Amino acid sequence: MSSWRRYRSVALAGLAAALIVPLGAQVSAQSSRAESEEAGFQGYLQLLSARARSEGVSEATIARVTSGLTFNARVIALDRAQPGSSTRATPAPFEPYRRTHVDAPRINGGRTMQAQVGAIMPAIERAYGVPGPILLAIWGHETHYGGYTGDFDLARSLATLAFEGRRRDLFANEFIALLKMVDRGVPRERLKGSWAGAFGNPQFLPSVYLRLAADGDGDGDSDIWNSRADTLASIANYFRDAGWRKGEPWGVRAVVPAGSAAASVPNRLVSPGCAAVHARPTGWKTVAEWRAMGVQPLAPIADGTLATLFQPDGPAAPSYLLTGNYKVILQYNCSNYYALSVGLLADEIAR
Repeated sequence: MSSWRRYRSVALAGLAAALIVPLGAQVSAQSSRAESEEAGFQGYLQLLSARARSEGVSEATIARVTSGLTFNARVIALDRAQPGSSTRATPAPFEPYRRTHVDAPRINGGRTMQAQVGAIMPAIERAYGVPGPILLAIWGHETHYGGYTGDFDLARSLATLAFEGRRRDLFANEFIALLKMVDRGVPRERLKGSWAGAFGNPQFLPSVYLRLAADGDGDGDSDIWNSRADTLASIANYFRDAGWRKGEPWGVRAVVPAGSAAASVPNRLVSPGCAAVHARPTGWKTVAEWRAMGVQPLAPIADGTLATLFQPDGPAAPSYLLTGNYKVILQYNCSNYYALSVGLLADEIAR
């Protein structure tokens, strides 16, 4: 063998040996961190269990839910991958969002579901005062009418997110609420949902389930996973609780004359929990006042209704007069584009 080949062979062997040690050390360090993390998680789980006991949760429920529970690193990775507050000087356009959320599958699926629940919907509408198409539009947006409700173990996800600590109070409270659901009689095997802890057809969090889940079919079980009647009644109960006004539309499409000062009406609404969302529409006027400024609604709406003008993509694109019921939709999901697309999908389902 030439001296060069002998030198290269020795050098490569040395390099390989040098790489093996750090890689092994890295694996060992990762394993050690994982073991330490799991030990910390198990200790924190004991704290959550102690709190649950102090709030009246039974020992049987605590054991049933926490037995074998382990830290879920994937949930933390998904949480940290979520986008933060937007730093865009100009908001993203609404139209691309509308095309993907008020699309043919959701519209047709909503109309099909409307036909299938036709026998139960009138009673739910009478009981809660919320139109069926709005309920279906929420269901369509959240889980595509039950097509996908999530397969993460809710107890594991919520305990992991609480242990991680970024939003500890929120997720610790939801974990305790989940235990109370089981104490109330919800089977442990039903507790599957999104990585962030939402579940069932309407994607409620445990605290919302405890407060607002409804028994729409009268069987004594608020089954928002499998019962269409319970799903629709629960969403309707959420909207009624949030202040839905019976007989008032969520909003209507409107025409704003070129050069109108209508879009510059100042908005003095203060909403600390959803400030950026509420800041985009204008201030509030009656529909009669908007008409006097040249704004023409393209669907029936009473002149005395208070409304705000929203032009999501500017004056050259579709404009909307939004009512107080639009703010109710925002309470389900604090996003203008979500709320607007729910209203538009409801209108399409109703056609």
